[in-house]
Amino acid sequence: MSDPKLLINGALRDGVRTMDVINPATGGSFAACPLADEALLDEAVAGAKAAFPAWSARPIEERAGLVIALADALQARAGEFSQLLTREQGKPLDQAGMEVMGAAFTLRAFAAMRLEPVLLKDDEKGKIVELRKPLGVVGAITPWNYPLMLLMNKVGPALMAGNTVVAKPAPTTPLTSLLFGTLCADIMPPGVVNIVCDDNDLGPAITSHPDIAKISFTGSTETGKKVMQAAAATLKRVTLELGGNDAAIVLDDADPVDTARRIFQGAMANAGQVCIAIKRAYVPEAMYEIFCEELAQLARVAIVDDGSRQGAQIGPIQNRAQFDKLRALLKTCADEGQLAAGGDVIDRPGYFLAPTIVRDVDDNALIVREEQFGPILPILKYHDLDDVIARANAGNYGLGGSIWSADEERATAAAARIQSGTVWVNQHLALNPTVPFRGAKSSGMGVELGMDGLKEYTQASIINIKRQ
Repeated sequence: MSDPKLLINGALRDGVRTMDVINPATGGSFAACPLADEALLDEAVAGAKAAFPAWSARPIEERAGLVIALADALQARAGEFSQLLTREQGKPLDQAGMEVMGAAFTLRAFAAMRLEPVLLKDDEKGKIVELRKPLGVVGAITPWNYPLMLLMNKVGPALMAGNTVVAKPAPTTPLTSLLFGTLCADIMPPGVVNIVCDDNDLGPAITSHPDIAKISFTGSTETGKKVMQAAAATLKRVTLELGGNDAAIVLDDADPVDTARRIFQGAMANAGQVCIAIKRAYVPEAMYEIFCEELAQLARVAIVDDGSRQGAQIGPIQNRAQFDKLRALLKTCADEGQLAAGGDVIDRPGYFLAPTIVRDVDDNALIVREEQFGPILPILKYHDLDDVIARANAGNYGLGGSIWSADEERATAAAARIQSGTVWVNQHLALNPTVPFRGAKSSGMGVELGMDGLKEYTQASIINIKRQ
């Protein structure tokens, strides 16, 4: 992307200054991102507010057609988007391609959804109907791990519900969002989609802005608390998709080798930088040794490399701050358990960590209590199913989890006892834009995806008619 621009009220604009964008595979800058200030943010919000009446009044089929046109344009340039995504985010090129195609699929999924009026009562005394109305301007704040996909999770339902959008991507991965902005500039009416970038300084202005009706935020739990606090002053609607510490519980009838291989993929996808990645695995003592050894062998042979290179399976950590956090965490792993594989920074330019398996840890270890958000997986022993479910539920997070077993009925019963918004059986990381996704406890508020996620971008309104 040779000359990235902000998208403000239909115009591609320069920022007030620029910021280097770092390729995490090299640690060096490869592009300059334009940055907005509060004045440009106000212009974007004003443009979105002015565009809202006409956009919300537009027939739903016309709105759907334009959203599908965005999906078509994104898919037509999938190669360009994928290469840019790999350069700014770090993930291997095939995984970047999957994110781009998934983003287009998500737009199409929301374009197919319709929120019809719901008839609650209709008799001789009267009629009651529930309608769903758009809210106004939506502020969409996205993170750096899946910058394009998570933007579509917000733009798709916001536009289909009749809202307009002001989006702010993460400062370390702004370019694919700005490239998407060029598609919006060609396809969408001015002001319907706006994209502004910052250096981590515009968040409070967005979350407290009086003309923004809703905030949809994906990111850390601690930042989510700040978003909620700032939004409270104007009673904005808020959707928060926050951190997770997903537990995988392996039952004693599971195949240890096959299950270890699938758990490794569920833990190491995107270098472990996934809110719903497997963050800790609980394994029966009888299969613990073979399970740990299989995971360790998978970690040893995994190809960690620049995501743009053929054969790369695990890319770098996306940014220096997260890289330094994980380096510090590795030191605690060596102190609190045994390193079955990895535990090292790879000596090369960029932010590369060897995939790491930590065994013989207990529930008090930092790597177990906190979300690592990196390619480090602790393996814990257990003896009793009731006890391990209690251990899995003990923390503050509740985003996802999984149960692994040869007995579907037994696994389903165990899954029902896990305190998480989503629990998978014999799989992990299985998301679909038509299926609601929500967090329990400190992992979030509200719903993304599915019809319930679409409703989050609306206000329910009751029409109550008395018959004469």
